[in-house]
Amino acid sequence: MPTRDFVYSARAARVVFGAGSLQHLEREVLQLKAERALILCSPEQHAAGEALAARLGSRAAGVFARAVMHVPVELVDEARDVAHELNADCAIALGGGSAIGLGKAIALTSALPILAIPTTYAGSEMTPIFGMTEDGLKRTGTDPRVLPKTVIYDVDLTLTLPPQLSLTSGINAIAHAAEGLYARDGNPVIALMAEEGIAALARALPHICAHPDDTAARSDALYGAWLCGTVLGSVGMALHHKLCHTLGGTFNLPHAATHTIVLPYALAYNAKAAPEAMTRIARAIGHDDAPGGVYELARANGAPASLKEIGMKEDDLDRAARTACANPYWNPREIQYAPIRALLQDAYDGVSPREY
Repeated sequence: MPTRDFVYSARAARVVFGAGSLQHLEREVLQLKAERALILCSPEQHAAGEALAARLGSRAAGVFARAVMHVPVELVDEARDVAHELNADCAIALGGGSAIGLGKAIALTSALPILAIPTTYAGSEMTPIFGMTEDGLKRTGTDPRVLPKTVIYDVDLTLTLPPQLSLTSGINAIAHAAEGLYARDGNPVIALMAEEGIAALARALPHICAHPDDTAARSDALYGAWLCGTVLGSVGMALHHKLCHTLGGTFNLPHAATHTIVLPYALAYNAKAAPEAMTRIARAIGHDDAPGGVYELARANGAPASLKEIGMKEDDLDRAARTACANPYWNPREIQYAPIRALLQDAYDGVSPREY
């Protein structure tokens, strides 16, 4: 098959990868020409945030440990005010998508550079994509100002991530790469990264679920997450991400679990419209069918199986389908209400994906 026309734009980012790489934190703060760092994290990561502040000593301006899912706009305003009051000249986002999302939102409306230290496999740290929720609606966008200047990947920080959170976070990352394979603005470099990222995570996640302290598997997963995050930051996303943004932002469902549940159904919706992508996804996960393979990867390792299980109400499925069909993202197949509604019903019930 001849190579299609494409445009490839590399995004500048400094990546420090390896076990124990947190030891380079002060060096990396100074690399940003910064002297006072505000540490952002979730309440659950408060102790880790304080330990990071202790490591930095006088270079730590303080710890803001209130990051939550879907980045409420009111919290962004508060965190930005705290940074100003403490004379912070950079922010360190420690944790998963909530903390890194908060850092990005602050960077969008201030001059603070962001250093990201991910402890999950979400991949947000490699993207210029931001999202904020206001009045029950999640607004997303792309702006180069929000891309973290430096990312420290230290596998040691992921060893305490519970196996089930590791699984859903990893399949969330797979979703980025899967949609990158049929993106309108895709290119051969991104396709290579996407397939390699999916393969690394598909290898690693079952080992992590069985042996959470397997450093080699954790390292493989973090490597895959970096690749999948780079895909997410380089090309457009499609139906799967629109559905998950709708379900998360409007109905406050947990981010990674929602991605894990929805992905097989979104792939099934697009399967006939993107056959080459489906072949590459199936090959990466070692299965003969992309939607079925992702479904089995999640199910076999104990991931949440249905939207019902994570708090979705059946009465809200009509509204979710209407919202997802309004102002849709580009998708290889036309967005149609009836099959989208059927897709959501199957995801709610947790049945095997089928043709929609």
